[in-house]
Amino acid sequence: MGEQDITTYLIAIFIAIITLEENLFAENTGEYLVNKKSLRIIDIPGHERLRGKFFDSYKNTAKGIVYVVDSLTLQKEVKDVAEFLYVILTDSTVMSASPQILILCNKQDELLSKGSFVIKTLLEKEMNTLRITQSNQLESVDPSKSKKVFLGKEDKDFDFSCVPPYNIEFEECQACSEDTKIDVLKKWLNKIA
Repeated sequence: MGEQDITTYLIAIFIAIITLEENLFAENTGEYLVNKKSLRIIDIPGHERLRGKFFDSYKNTAKGIVYVVDSLTLQKEVKDVAEFLYVILTDSTVMSASPQILILCNKQDELLSKGSFVIKTLLEKEMNTLRITQSNQLESVDPSKSKKVFLGKEDKDFDFSCVPPYNIEFEECQACSEDTKIDVLKKWLNKIA
């Protein structure tokens, strides 16, 4: 189990009753009780060959999406992190459901980790590049069949605050230490319940 998988798994354990199997090839599910309501928590594998399959299975029922980002390694992995986030945000099923989205910046207890503002800025810059390359790629394949989805406002740099129909929030947490701090996640889950 990789470090990012362990972190995501620990976050799932802290917020829900999860099966204790360390299964990298299947989703972990559990229930989170809020004010006599139950939220079904689904932790999908982060491996690129698996996440799309599981994401497709659950995207039409999601009230909220928590996208966990490794604050320590994001600068090296920003392209991959932004690409999957772009896939999520431009998915037609997700767009019509318009779930709440939380980008959870983990490992804030590490000395060299980036804060949520820096992470947001890095992702916005990469999303700006992605939306240009993705829309050009669609047009070059078959201009008549491309259903153009443009994230944000055209003729402006990408900004997470201008991505209708979504409400995208950034929060910081630390889940892999003795001093686990995921209260922001619990508050967010209470809000969407």
